[in-house]
Amino acid sequence: MSDNHDFDLIVIGAGSGGVRLARMSAQRGARVAVIESRYLGGTCVNVGCVPKKLFVYGAHVHDELEDAAGYGWNVPTSDVTFDWPTLVANKNAEIERLNGIYGRMLQNAGVTIIEGTASFSDANTVVAGGTSYTAKHVTVATGSWPVVPDIPGKQCVVTSNEMFYLPQLPKRAVIWGGGYIAVEFAGILAGLGVETTLLYRGELFLRGFDTDIRNFTEQEMRKKGIDLRFGVNIDSVEPEGNQYRVHLNNGETLATGLVMAATGRSALVEGLGLSELGVELSESGHVVVDEHFQTAVPSISALGDVIGTPQLTPVALAQGMVLSRRLFGDGQGEMDYSAIPTAVFCQPNIGTVGLTEDEARSAGHSLRIYRSEFRPMKYTLSGRDERSLMKLVVDDETDKVLGAHMVGPDAGEITQGLAVAIKAGATKAQFDSTLGIHPTSAEEFVTMREAVV
Repeated sequence: MSDNHDFDLIVIGAGSGGVRLARMSAQRGARVAVIESRYLGGTCVNVGCVPKKLFVYGAHVHDELEDAAGYGWNVPTSDVTFDWPTLVANKNAEIERLNGIYGRMLQNAGVTIIEGTASFSDANTVVAGGTSYTAKHVTVATGSWPVVPDIPGKQCVVTSNEMFYLPQLPKRAVIWGGGYIAVEFAGILAGLGVETTLLYRGELFLRGFDTDIRNFTEQEMRKKGIDLRFGVNIDSVEPEGNQYRVHLNNGETLATGLVMAATGRSALVEGLGLSELGVELSESGHVVVDEHFQTAVPSISALGDVIGTPQLTPVALAQGMVLSRRLFGDGQGEMDYSAIPTAVFCQPNIGTVGLTEDEARSAGHSLRIYRSEFRPMKYTLSGRDERSLMKLVVDDETDKVLGAHMVGPDAGEITQGLAVAIKAGATKAQFDSTLGIHPTSAEEFVTMREAVV
């Protein structure tokens, strides 16, 4: 593949999608460089999915300690203490280990790692650290960055980035937002003993998820003592000693030790010089690409969060695989965005794949809805007031299962298996003919017989 360029491919950004693209392309014989200004692994590894789930595990220990008594364990919870700096330090050590793994994976594949902030000088030349590098192909995989609304006191507000490195936990916290990140951090903080309030401007959080899932999650989160307030927004935040005073748009105020905004993320493209080259950006600021990740400039492609597709690590990984094949393989490969499974690691967890009930009705399907609500077996002895919900959305004409949705322990693990069945086009009859694993919560998905709608 040798030509007069330094590389066949330069990838700007060493997040999930960028690393996968670089590795696969190098293994196909391409000369590849990755330019990264922060950390290997991107948001997911460093300030996203991985440390977030470690914090979720940490927060859930409190419930486990309380539940122990029902199983005969004498654990005096009044004597149990939690040390936040220890959790942060152990998390940091794990992330450093993963950073090393990413570095070795790239190096073993023959990828050149360049540290620095990248910018284009022309369509085939990228400058980083004062040095210019040329490539036949350049892929922008810079991801996204948290956005804090421009309100008075904006400087007092932290984002998920800072949450992973807080020096200490506050006694009270306000979480601002209603998506994955807001809901997950509300559960983390509450589980670690922080008096937590979640504020969301909409009528109900988790927009885009099945309505039954949203309503059920609200009920379960309130049981955890989380103060959920919908239909409200923050007008301003002001320091008040070593605390903050949060002014709401309904005239109320809140005193808190922390305000975290989880109010969206924007494409990280500033300073790259894309517009000057003719690369089109959407109204939302994302890089515009076709179905093959190609921008308006022939030598420049883009993938991952920066193009506005679902902000999920497996999506970026799959895109990296497809683009590598198209650039340096047989030139084939397409992305399929249907039936993408996902999980929200609130407490209890949410797992979902396929169409919601509203989406299915809007698409014109005549439906049968199966729904089951129960107390997980684990809590029958502990007496914990936590319930699970499982739901199947079925097309009445074809009997095809269009969507599966769950709230409860290990929802993500269970939903991953269901995703295979739904991707394969399984029918409700095939679910019914599948024997359950007893006793498990998961067996409920193959034992629901009576449609509720």
